[in-house]
Amino acid sequence: MKLYRKLPGYMNLWTFLSLFIVILILLPNVSILLNFFTQETSNWEHIQEYILPLLLKNTSIIILFTGILTILIGTSLAWLISAYDFPLKRFFKWGLILPLAIPPYIAAYTYNGILNYTGTLQTILRNKFDVTVNQDYFDIMTLPGAIFIFTIFLYPYVYMITRTFLANQSSSLIENARLLGGNAYTVFFRIVLPISRSAIVGGVSLVLLEVLNDYGVVKYFGIQTFSTAIFQTWFGMGDLNAAIKLSATLMFIVFSILIIEKLLRARKRYSQTSAKVRPLSTIQLNGWQRWIAFSYCSIIFGLGFLIPFIQLIDWMLLTYRKIIEPAFVTLIGNSVFVAFVGSLIIVTFAVIIANFARMHQSFVAKTSSRITILGYSIPGAVIAVGIITVFIKIDNLLFGVYESIGMQPSLFLSTSLFMLISAYVVRFLAVGFNAIESGFDEIGSKYTEASRILGMGITKTFIKIDFPLIKGAILSGFLLSFIEILKELPLTLILRPFNFDTLSTKAFQYASNEQIQEASLASIIIIIISGIAIYIFHQVLEKGPR
Repeated sequence: MKLYRKLPGYMNLWTFLSLFIVILILLPNVSILLNFFTQETSNWEHIQEYILPLLLKNTSIIILFTGILTILIGTSLAWLISAYDFPLKRFFKWGLILPLAIPPYIAAYTYNGILNYTGTLQTILRNKFDVTVNQDYFDIMTLPGAIFIFTIFLYPYVYMITRTFLANQSSSLIENARLLGGNAYTVFFRIVLPISRSAIVGGVSLVLLEVLNDYGVVKYFGIQTFSTAIFQTWFGMGDLNAAIKLSATLMFIVFSILIIEKLLRARKRYSQTSAKVRPLSTIQLNGWQRWIAFSYCSIIFGLGFLIPFIQLIDWMLLTYRKIIEPAFVTLIGNSVFVAFVGSLIIVTFAVIIANFARMHQSFVAKTSSRITILGYSIPGAVIAVGIITVFIKIDNLLFGVYESIGMQPSLFLSTSLFMLISAYVVRFLAVGFNAIESGFDEIGSKYTEASRILGMGITKTFIKIDFPLIKGAILSGFLLSFIEILKELPLTLILRPFNFDTLSTKAFQYASNEQIQEASLASIIIIIISGIAIYIFHQVLEKGPR
């Protein structure tokens, strides 16, 4: 029996709350698009003529080469781990995800600290081997350097999604190709790549969205992109209108990427002809092949996690005594507080929308669930612009209310922590929603429908039946949201209240002031917490459905 497949004639609580949340998500994005068509300023005319071409060029180069390289590295590692056995494979299986624990902006200043003239590598070469090198070969603060950082620290998106896809595929196609005489290269290019295309495109689309969202790397390296231009236009020129137009332009680019992704993933689909799926049996590599596989995984793991992490620990040991003080403890408290509150609101909203969408199979319900992913598709700097324009308008509308309760009319909401947490919710609601939606999909609807047949209401059914069954999914959504907020930089830099810092903003400020060693302690705390969460998340994935 299928219950509640159409919206009821009245607005029940779940329907009302879901539509309310959807409106909150849409408001900042609609605000940006509407303001794009306002009157042009002299700053915008100057940006269009002299700066916009450079922004488009740099952004295109970065996303093109980062996309290609992450596909090559992520897909090859996913196939290697899925199809072959070699030394330390079980460790690399989850260890190759760890670069996601290091935010790219932290990786950027760490690698610059390693490679510059006074850095670890050149110092060793000069002092131990009396070798002086050409500085051009070690200058990472360039466009290729930014591509390297994005590639080596974002490839896990492609690796993780593709490996999960391959693990759930039947071995029959690949094993039949092997029986017919296909060698490793033929099987990979003729079978594995075509059937994995949807997963690869999904992973690389996340990489490109992360690149477009980045502010820390390109700002530190001095590369002009849309994120840096939005900051400069807003805070340098004091022109919010021009910043909104830049944000809208970037939104159009993001929507174009999403449309292309949809087209690429929809053109071909592969499905199993049998309900029984036998996992792929791995091949034991021997001789030089096993050591090549081991070396390849070791190099990527070393570049993406081990080397920067060891360097950060070394710097921390040199500086922690002067960094650890009451103000630093406050930083940790600020970071944990906004991450906890933001994640709690995110999973609450995600539960409401996911439950509404599964109970009411209507156009409104389906649209509501799709809108939740909108925020994650839009760069943080753009969301920040949209959020602040909405909150300023709300403050203007509430001036009379402020006066009536004895407050001095001011921009109360648009300078508060409430605005920052609201931006986190808009940006990362998709993270919590995807985890909770998967939890609902896993438990199905039979228990819920049985409860409804016995006369229990929707809300009581959720509390008594659904919630205990999806506690794991809710916890996963909370942890993933917590880590995303903990690492987030552009939103926090723009929207944080006066004199309010987090671990991420403080680390970036230290690095921007060339106090790279002082930034290490805040960075390590972020990395350790993120690494623990990634390991727990990997264990949940490995267990699979209950």
